Amino acid sequence: MKPDFLHQCCIYGSDAEFLAMAVPFVRDGLHRGEPVLVTTTSANLELLHDVMGTEAGKIDYAESAYFGRRPPQRTTAIHRYWERNQPTTPTGAVRILAEPVWAGRSRREVASWKHMEAAFNVVLADTGIRMICPYDTRGVGEDIIENARRTHPECVVGHRAEPSAHFVAPEELARPRTSPRPLRGATGLFRFEGDLTATRRYVLETAAALLVSEDAVAMFGIAVGEAITYLVNQGIDRAVVWVRSAAGRVVCTLHSEQPLDTVHPFLGYRPPGLSERPGDGLWLTNQICEWLDVSSDASGCTIELAMPGRRAEEIRHGESSRLAFGA
Repeated sequence: MKPDFLHQCCIYGSDAEFLAMAVPFVRDGLHRGEPVLVTTTSANLELLHDVMGTEAGKIDYAESAYFGRRPPQRTTAIHRYWERNQPTTPTGAVRILAEPVWAGRSRREVASWKHMEAAFNVVLADTGIRMICPYDTRGVGEDIIENARRTHPECVVGHRAEPSAHFVAPEELARPRTSPRPLRGATGLFRFEGDLTATRRYVLETAAALLVSEDAVAMFGIAVGEAITYLVNQGIDRAVVWVRSAAGRVVCTLHSEQPLDTVHPFLGYRPPGLSERPGDGLWLTNQICEWLDVSSDASGCTIELAMPGRRAEEIRHGESSRLAFGA
């Protein structure tokens, strides 16, 4: 029988407390012949590597900052690691020690990472992953620590695990799904009335002036196209489409006066084809875009998605080039 997904947190405040949790977790997995992935800070990776000695080479390492830049990508990376490393024995598990990166996040990003921790309990429920998510009190705010206690069914101290008295059902922690105000006063609106080709042409032509490359325009078109297809599959055949530049990003808002019957709280997180259950129709959009918000109430439904705009991408590429050549 395949083991259930086990989602635990470890709240630590020193190197010694981190190792007191990580070493038993990793060592026990290795002794059982289980694949072990550790994705944390570079400092913690070095600490663990040094302590594990001759067993250090049996561990898979990844620095957290590069293991899924955004929550949807991180969720997919974890799911794919499990998919590639599933044990051949029915009772075998895959072990993952996964520390999120909180430093330098905007409020929207922090909310998204908190949301991801709740989503793990649903999206990864049919995997045999044993996961511990460490939280370092030396650099993480109390609100984030509080959220860790609410999103993890168990908390680990050293090698001991205890149920979290603060755990809340994942669906209850999902962000509120209420529609934003109608697009009154907006200019350059396009009305989708079932013609996907015309809508795609409008999106590509508008985005071409706002994005830095043809590839970015094509990816933006794919993301918007999938979002429209999702609406059509939900029985919505009319919507207003608005593409514009806002705060360094290219944003597309799709709004219909028809509400959605239901909005899954973790829409866009389930990868298609990687699970016994199908994807939800917005996974690719969630992978491509910097953010994806889906909301619905009695007044209608709205999907909003965004990618970095032309100037933001030019600055980022310029900084990368200067770093690469030591300028």
